[in-house]
Amino acid sequence: MHRPTIFLFDIDGTLVSTGGAGTRAMGWAFDQTHGRRDACDSFSLGGMTDRAIIRKALRAIDAADDDTQIDHVLETYLSRLPHEMATSTDARILAGVVQALDTASARPVSAIGLGTGNTRRGAEIKLGAMGLFARFDFGGFGCDHEDRAELLAAGARRGAERLATRLEDCAILVIGDTPRDVLAAHAIGAECLAVATGPVRFDALQATGARWVVRDLTDPLALDVLKGA
Repeated sequence: MHRPTIFLFDIDGTLVSTGGAGTRAMGWAFDQTHGRRDACDSFSLGGMTDRAIIRKALRAIDAADDDTQIDHVLETYLSRLPHEMATSTDARILAGVVQALDTASARPVSAIGLGTGNTRRGAEIKLGAMGLFARFDFGGFGCDHEDRAELLAAGARRGAERLATRLEDCAILVIGDTPRDVLAAHAIGAECLAVATGPVRFDALQATGARWVVRDLTDPLALDVLKGA
């Protein structure tokens, strides 16, 4: 018999590409709040939570990085994100995602959630624009915690609640596209299916120790993992 299984899907680079909408919205937010559209240009955003991105960018421009400042930039970013999603010319659902979600949903005693550095509102804006947000019953979000492992842990607890079972009786599978996804999964005792559909190369993902690495979610291995074969 299958163990009760909690799936936690990353968003950017795993489920969808926003065509740079998130990056543009963040740049706009820093331009509006600090006159520095380039605040995030010195580091990679891949796998970071929204709050961690803003904190690092504030430090990069020698600005105060207290929670009040982070909240101000975050709200400004979220106010711009719908516009950037609506006008993005290359926002798309990534290869194999719909079939992967269908496969995971068909697994006995499973809960399909998100494990993302986006806030819940940001996740709804991005996935809602592509008709995917309703596929997820719960999640761990960047508004739960700035640390990725902690937000995954929050998502896992919610998944166990959905299944009305103890968390320790559940298998947890994180699906993501960066080394930060893999490390956070391992930190909470979860397995990770890494997909090379984001900015990180296939061989670099292999080096993280992820149990499974695929080039995209059309790979038969990914579907086998999701259905528990």
